[in-house]
Amino acid sequence: MKLSLETPPLHTLAVAGSDERFPVNRVFCVGRNYAAHAREMGKDPDRDPPFFFMKPANAAVRAGTEAITIAYPPKTANYHHEIELVVAIGR
Repeated sequence: MKLSLETPPLHTLAVAGSDERFPVNRVFCVGRNYAAHAREMGKDPDRDPPFFFMKPANAAVRAGTEAITIAYPPKTANYHHEIELVVAIGR
C-alpha cells in the first residue's frame, strides 16, 4: 500500500518595497514582556517572568488598510488582539 500525503501550502507575506514573498515557517513569541500589558491581564511583572511560546505560521497576517477576518471560536467572550513587531530572519 502506498501512502501519499500532500504538502501543506507555504504561508508567505509580502516584503515591503519588493515583489518578493517571505516564507513564514515558525512564529516564536514572548509573553509578559511588556509590564503594562501584564498588569492589564492581572499579572505582576515583578513576580511573573516572561514566557516563550509559538504560534502557527498562518497567525501572521498582512498589515495594511484592508479588513482582515480572523477566525476564532464563536463562544469566545474575551477576545484580545495584538499587533506585533516582526523580525524576519532570512536573506
